[in-house]
Amino acid sequence: MNRSTLFAIAACALLACPHAHADVAPGALFADNAVLQQGRKIPVWGKAGDGEQVTVRMAGQEKRATAQNGRWRVELDPVKAGGPYEMTIAGANAITLKNLLVGEVWICGGQSNMQFELKDAAGAPEAIAASANPNLRCFTSPRWGAGEAERKLQNKWLAAAPETAGSFTAVGYFFGRELQKHLNVPVGLISTNYGGTNAEAWMSRDTLASEPQIASRFEAWMKAHNNTGGGAGGLYDGMLKPLAPYALRGVLWYQGENNASRAGDYERVLELLIHDWRTLWGQGDFPFLVVQLAPFGKLEGFTEIRAAQMAVAKKISNVATVVTTDVGDAADIHPKNKAPIGQRLALAARALAYGEPVEFRGPTLAEAKFNAGAATLTFDQVGQGLKSKGQAPKGFTLAGRDHKFVDADAKITAANTVVVSGPHVKAPVAVRFAWKDFNEADLWSGSNLPAEPFRAEDSPSTTN
Repeated sequence: MNRSTLFAIAACALLACPHAHADVAPGALFADNAVLQQGRKIPVWGKAGDGEQVTVRMAGQEKRATAQNGRWRVELDPVKAGGPYEMTIAGANAITLKNLLVGEVWICGGQSNMQFELKDAAGAPEAIAASANPNLRCFTSPRWGAGEAERKLQNKWLAAAPETAGSFTAVGYFFGRELQKHLNVPVGLISTNYGGTNAEAWMSRDTLASEPQIASRFEAWMKAHNNTGGGAGGLYDGMLKPLAPYALRGVLWYQGENNASRAGDYERVLELLIHDWRTLWGQGDFPFLVVQLAPFGKLEGFTEIRAAQMAVAKKISNVATVVTTDVGDAADIHPKNKAPIGQRLALAARALAYGEPVEFRGPTLAEAKFNAGAATLTFDQVGQGLKSKGQAPKGFTLAGRDHKFVDADAKITAANTVVVSGPHVKAPVAVRFAWKDFNEADLWSGSNLPAEPFRAEDSPSTTN
């Protein structure tokens, strides 16, 4: 048999079994220094040649799978918090992942205010200098759309340290720092966010196409981008699906700026987005903690976005909003004061995810009564009692029957009561608090949490 014949036979064999000798490779999230979720089954997956037997060993466990269509997946039994562990993944080749920790894993999703890095935040030099913490780690997902992430998702888990923490999501860092300190277990942050993106980019195309309220807009997007999807569904496919079903505890979500121009349907969009993410992960109704848009003076629609966020939190289980009325910047859509946001997210997580009896909501309107030329407001969630940081509460407006709202004076008259009045509205029938795209609100609980924005009218439905 001559050399040419041998070459032809070998080539045919390779073509018939193109994956026979493919190296075993884990998904990109499974890397040195990763943090795995404690207390629940841990899916581990990756690629290998079709039919290849893959064995995963960790923490005294051994799980096996057979690769199909080039992919394999096993589920490790729950592991308690701790480490460091090693994970060995073996098939035709063997890979050992080192310095793995088991603790709490949270996704940090959204657009530019979640992408905003610690190095650019207020107090960054001090925070970065004090950041050394091997038990707080972050994986930052590369930013691209469908079709690219599967090929390029190769970032690393980084432990917090002065030379690394500056690149962490600032909100995520401050959240993780608080949570790690309180729970005393490792905390892993998966930062998957993209500045300037709308919520629809983070939703499945099936949902976008099937929902009557947004289907026509999705169809227009598809047509404008030659049926590639463009911003619609692209990040769901490109940045989210490659991360699922990595075991996690919950999601932090900071987005809405790009939806402000069509804020009227954001409530439904956010509902669908949360459903999509929970369905993709298949890990139940995990906590979804939503950061309200901070006050900003150069775009309209922020007030309606905040209202939509609060409405979703009231309708869907395990969803909470974090108030940001005190950290806005009239001239900057990216306010730099991120630490309070992370701290409030950590409080919400402790309440929703870990069942702790902690206060995580500021004052919320319980009742509004209109009489004697004033609005008398009663609040829940006041802690040790209502307070203002200035001479008197700010951020209130009143309106009469003409529904023309004007700034009003407010006075704390009891631990849970505020009376609002003003010389320009003799007979008020409606009151609002922090109900402007940009405002300087000043009403707090005794636990130092800001009051939620609200609007109320003299009608059977006084709050909405």
